[in-house]
Amino acid sequence: MSDLITPELVVIDRDLGPDKTATIRALADLVGATGRAADVDQLVEDALAREATSATGLPGGIGIPHCRTTGVQVPTLAFARLSPPVDFGAKDGPAELVFLIAAPAGGDTDHLTLLTKLARALVKPSFTNALRTAENAEEVVALVTEVVGVSAPAPAAPAPAAPAPAAASPEQPHSLVAVTACPTGIAHTYMAAEALEAAAERAGVTIAVETQGSAGSHPLSPEVIANADAVIFAVDVGVRDRGRFAGKPVVSSGVKRPIDEGDAMIAEALRYATDPNAPRVEGSLTAGEGTGGAGETWGGRTRRVLMTGVSYMIPFVAAGGLLIALSFLLGGYEIVGPYGDIAVNNTLFDLPDAEALGLEHALFGSGLLAYIGALFFIIGKTAFAFFIPALAGYIAYAIADRPGIAPGFVMGGLAANTFGVVAPDGAALPATGFLGAIVGGVLAGLIAHWLAQRSVPSWARGLMPVLVIPLVTSIVAGLLMIMVLGKPISWLMTQLTDGLSSMSGSSAILLGVILGLMMAFDMGGPLNKVAYSFAAAGVGGAALASDSPELKIMAAVMLAGMVPPIALALATVLRPGLFNAAEQENGKAGWLLGASFITEGAIPFAAADPLRVIPAIMFGSAVTGGLSQALDVSVRAPHGGIFVLFAVGNVGGYLIALAAGVLAGAAAVIVLKSIGTSDADIAPVV
Repeated sequence: MSDLITPELVVIDRDLGPDKTATIRALADLVGATGRAADVDQLVEDALAREATSATGLPGGIGIPHCRTTGVQVPTLAFARLSPPVDFGAKDGPAELVFLIAAPAGGDTDHLTLLTKLARALVKPSFTNALRTAENAEEVVALVTEVVGVSAPAPAAPAPAAPAPAAASPEQPHSLVAVTACPTGIAHTYMAAEALEAAAERAGVTIAVETQGSAGSHPLSPEVIANADAVIFAVDVGVRDRGRFAGKPVVSSGVKRPIDEGDAMIAEALRYATDPNAPRVEGSLTAGEGTGGAGETWGGRTRRVLMTGVSYMIPFVAAGGLLIALSFLLGGYEIVGPYGDIAVNNTLFDLPDAEALGLEHALFGSGLLAYIGALFFIIGKTAFAFFIPALAGYIAYAIADRPGIAPGFVMGGLAANTFGVVAPDGAALPATGFLGAIVGGVLAGLIAHWLAQRSVPSWARGLMPVLVIPLVTSIVAGLLMIMVLGKPISWLMTQLTDGLSSMSGSSAILLGVILGLMMAFDMGGPLNKVAYSFAAAGVGGAALASDSPELKIMAAVMLAGMVPPIALALATVLRPGLFNAAEQENGKAGWLLGASFITEGAIPFAAADPLRVIPAIMFGSAVTGGLSQALDVSVRAPHGGIFVLFAVGNVGGYLIALAAGVLAGAAAVIVLKSIGTSDADIAPVV
């Protein structure tokens, strides 16, 4: 591609200054002199800012300062073969081959792909040796053009599993997966991928690398991830959809380490693959979760989109709920009245008079605790104000990536009527709650995704993700929400709220039983998440009330989710002969997992004997869910299990419901596992 680099952008055997700042400035001036830089100072500033995040020197005397910048309008390479070399931070010494790589901010995926091909070539000795022996600028341009030409293999789509080389062991080779990503996503992302692939080939193992860079990301398929023995994260930024790799042994590093130590990282990953105590990717993975790769079904895609929004929403609900619960503990429920007066007119050195303010339930009648409680209430209420916008924003993000976030948050703000749009007669803009957030987030995501797929002139590509898509999507989706969808969704929310509020007696108990069955059926799977998402969204809108059906639903869901691991742990104690050695060890962990509301602690038991374990724990969770509703237990915290008793209404009922379900579940497990199985069938612990 002659428009990427020209002979005028190449200098051979020149002194460009004593340090990398001077070298970058000299190369940027070269770009400006050829008319390819709209703002040379901006180009230098952005390149040096990238240098500040991590050094761009590579082993073998190479430097690759690079950036995405508004200082250039077209992707540009400037090359210098320095004499003397300049230090760019590589471990083995200064750099004599330096590429300044400048990509327009937000622009041209095709050209970014060419830059990634260059980055991959820079880790190949044949290419760098040719640059060292090139006699003139034209020869350098020809070398670069050859490695980035259209005939070069595209780097972005990894093969699911490369065949083992001929020298590999006749045994089934290990399979690895990796993710590489750097802050700008131009060079190191792809160089790290190339280095890992080369090291894996030398080791005789297969590896599939997902490059999360500026030229786009082709996610690894769920099958490739599932078959991998370990994962390597070589990143300087967060890994997108990290939950896809949950439970895998993991080697983590910055994006530069594979370039320096690719062989060592592959060896470390292989060692971790067989080490039961190796570090692992946090969390747990269920079928279809967190994957956007090829072969994803519509059901799986829908679940992923909704669960993405819910997963980002939950921290707002959890933080807000716990803070408000703490504020009630310290200042009493009456704090909802004077909290503003206390925050504005009192300080640590001028504490409020709890009795005078009517805070009859302030802890110990303390003015200090009342003051802290008021501040906690404000912080918690603020966290709650974001949970509906976060739900909508990240649903849109799951559909359209970053261009969807801003319009998604706008739809969430409309759903919550964040700014309290009220007419003079007191009528308010319809607040559509979490249902409106789901609809608005999906709407914003679909519109943003559609706009992102449109073909536009090259000069407009940089404007699309930061201006055009958010603006147009916010206008179109916002008008649809206000003018068309707002009132119907608001009516539906009113009916749902009224229906929950009217539930009492047998209907409320039945709801608790159903929620309990859902929580235990797949232990963290789709049904479990549906029940939990329903409860968490409800508690976010109801935790300010002293008594609300949504808080009771949250209690039923949390308690029902705690039952399966604890019930199985109890069963291993009461009848150890019914369980093998591994299950008895899992039972020891089940106590804490269940107490922490981590239902997945029951999965090893269910996987080994699903036909008897799953019905038994469903029975126990149904008992707990129904009792929780019957005893009017409520909880303001959407997570935490036994460790958030301070946020529980009717602690006695909470403990009774939990104990009853655990006993019922353990008894059912013992009875069902005793049918058709003798103690002799199970290997005892010795």
